[in-house]
Amino acid sequence: MFLKKPVRILLCDDHSLLRNGVISMLKDEGDILIVGEAENGEQLIDKYFKLIPDIIITDISMPKLSGIEAISRIKKKEPTAKALFLSMYEGEEYIYSIYKAGGSGLLNKNIVKGELLFAIKKVLEGNYYFGPKIQAGDLNGIITKYSAKKFFDLRKTRLLLTDREMQVLTLIGEANTSSDIAKKLELSKRTVDTHRTNIMQKLNLKTLPELIRFAVNYNIELRKTEN
Repeated sequence: MFLKKPVRILLCDDHSLLRNGVISMLKDEGDILIVGEAENGEQLIDKYFKLIPDIIITDISMPKLSGIEAISRIKKKEPTAKALFLSMYEGEEYIYSIYKAGGSGLLNKNIVKGELLFAIKKVLEGNYYFGPKIQAGDLNGIITKYSAKKFFDLRKTRLLLTDREMQVLTLIGEANTSSDIAKKLELSKRTVDTHRTNIMQKLNLKTLPELIRFAVNYNIELRKTEN
């Protein structure tokens, strides 16, 4: 089925149950080999360059470093690296963020085996796969839409927000829930929600989708300044 046998996969998710589920799903595939596991973005980067897998399967939101940020850093050093994301987040803003980071696909974590195998094959062939509902024209439309609009202004954002609010904004853009952010920053969920409300008021964002869209694009622009 695959272009290269065995296909060597590096699997990254901070939940062992998810990793074990993917491993169990693929264990009977003779042309697939799970060569390593990681539970955060920093481990993903380290293990990628030690193992050089054919494809990375990773979550978006993880401790220490998000999957999107980890893939972005890997791609800067190894442009041929291939990554497929598994996540509960499937919105256009995440598709665009993954595309800009150098990822090649996004699937829901409730994926069935057949579609996962199909997605792996598509990515290995050098294609994008963001699920059956996203065709090439749809992806191009998303890229055009998000590239054309400016939902952010780095300098203005830094002037308006406190350092803590900046941290919260960045984590929102990495697909973290308020509970995730509270855990990472060692804050109460109520405090995080207050920061989120303040961010929306200061940036004149009316809805949660607008906030997420702004945060994703903010992170993309932030990465550009770090290149």
